[in-house]
Amino acid sequence: MTTTPTLLVEVTTAVLDVSAHERAVSDRAAGAVVSFQGVVRDHDHGRAVTLLEYEGHPTAEAVLAEVAREIAADPDVYAVAVSHRIGPLAVGDVALVAGVRTAHRAAAFAACARLVDEVKARLPVWKRQVFADGTDEWVNCA
Repeated sequence: MTTTPTLLVEVTTAVLDVSAHERAVSDRAAGAVVSFQGVVRDHDHGRAVTLLEYEGHPTAEAVLAEVAREIAADPDVYAVAVSHRIGPLAVGDVALVAGVRTAHRAAAFAACARLVDEVKARLPVWKRQVFADGTDEWVNCA
């Protein structure tokens, strides 16, 4: 176990790699590594989606780091990795990757779920959905 949790945090236009996040939080002392990837799906509420475009506020990475530090402050959490992609994404692309390392699986699942939930609730990133009929809609945007 490390005394200071490992953190990997990024808001980027680059393709996200869940394996890289898993490697970033892996360690011989880990009893559990749990990862999550949020993938662009081809529908939303019964409407066919052709692409998403994410736009981030300049503070997005700082907010993401704050969330990661809060999760890492849990004494059961040894490491946190979380990244969100911005820009245009096609169906099947990964928009969010999260990973955590703990000693035991229950703590890892719980920490990863908290991490994803907090990112979704607090990250100043807005999503524009483009539908197959040519219309679009902004989500999480005033």
